[in-house]
Parts: sequence; structure tokens; C-alpha cells
Amino acid sequence: MKRNIIEIFSSIQGEGKYVGARQAFVRLAGCNLNCKYCDTDFKPQKVCKVEKCAGSGDIVEYENDMEIDTLIKILDGYLNKTPHHSVSFTGGEPLLSAEFIKEAAKKISVPIFLETNGTLYDELSNIIDSVDIISMDLKLESGAGKNLFEAHKKFLSVAKNKDLYVKIILAEQTNSEEIEEAASLAKDADRDIMFVIQPVTPYGGMSAPSLRKIFDAEETVLKYLRNVRVVPQTHRMLGVL
Repeated sequence: MKRNIIEIFSSIQGEGKYVGARQAFVRLAGCNLNCKYCDTDFKPQKVCKVEKCAGSGDIVEYENDMEIDTLIKILDGYLNKTPHHSVSFTGGEPLLSAEFIKEAAKKISVPIFLETNGTLYDELSNIIDSVDIISMDLKLESGAGKNLFEAHKKFLSVAKNKDLYVKIILAEQTNSEEIEEAASLAKDADRDIMFVIQPVTPYGGMSAPSLRKIFDAEETVLKYLRNVRVVPQTHRMLGVL
């Protein structure tokens, strides 16, 4: 089985619940959304860029599409050298490659971490037993361009028994009503779920939130949930992949 992979690297998880954890990242091509703030090129690439050693900038190119056995060999190079928390399948939207992840997971010795936009609930259902940790975005209409909460509700019903946390991207343009709707949706799935507020890295006309905006958003979510965190993109601060 083959798949188009944009890049593979070992680095520090820069977002969410497991910020700071060492992970191997597999960035798969393709996405079913086109969010305004997205700064990732998720189009299929002719080659997959693989960083040989974490933080080195030493890149080796592999022809796409990549075989699972080639991916596993690259990942084993990282995992055998340094203990890793997990392997993160990210994108784009990795669930567009659900069967590839399912097959690859059989050969990976550490937990499988899924970074997803939380809309492809049927695809998740098909591989739920292959996934250990789910980082799920709750897409707000101001950033995604459409209301995706019905899909998110169905996704949460599939994901809720896993190690799951949800995340919103907060911009100055975000309105309080959509924050409240996201918090309510998360509460209905699990009162104890971790809810991460991630201030946007300015891009595509979306501007960074003011401190007042951040505190107001946190206070709104805390009306619904106990476990709320504000976590910026720390890998951007460190200048790592």
C-alpha cells in the first residue's frame, strides 16, 4: 500500500495536551477543508522530505507515493535512536489516508497519535482500534468558512472513549457565540474532556487575538468545562518543524 507523504521528521509536539513530548511526525497529503488560517501546504508532492536527525535541517528526499515498509524503516530509524512518546499522523487531514494509517499502525511499536479536523467520522470509525490518542479540532465557522458542528458531534461520539482532547483556533475575528457553541458541544460529549484554546498564528487575514480576547474565550469555555488550557504553537517559538 502506498500514500503521498509530504514530510517525515522527529520533533517536539508544539500544540495541545502533549505539548513538549517527543514525537515522530508523518504529514500526509490532502485535506477536505480549506481553513483561512491554515499555513500548511497539503497538496500532493512529487517527493517526501525526510529530516535525517531532529533539528538538523538535513533533508533526504524519497519518491512519492511511499510504501508502508519504507515509512516504517524511516520511523524505526528515529525510534531506535531515541525513545519517542508516539507517532503523529497529521496533515492536511490524515483520515483521508485512513487505511494506510491502519496498516502502518500494525508495524509501529509506540502509540498512534492522530491530529485531525474532526469531520471524517466514518473514516475514524473504520480505524478507531488502531489509534491511541486523538487531537481533534473543533472548527469555528469564522475560520473554516462553514458550520461543521454536526460532523463534529458525530466524530465525538466515535472518539470519546479514546485519549481525546479538543482544540479551537482563536483569532481576533472569532466571535463569542461560536466559542460558546464549541464549549457546549464538548461538554455534551464529556464534561471532563480537555479543551485547548490555541491563539492563531496570523495567516490568511486571521489576526492574533488580544490578551483580553484570550481571557474572555477562556472564561466562556470555563462556564461549561473544568479542564481548559491556553496553549500557543510552541514549535513556532522554538523554530523547529
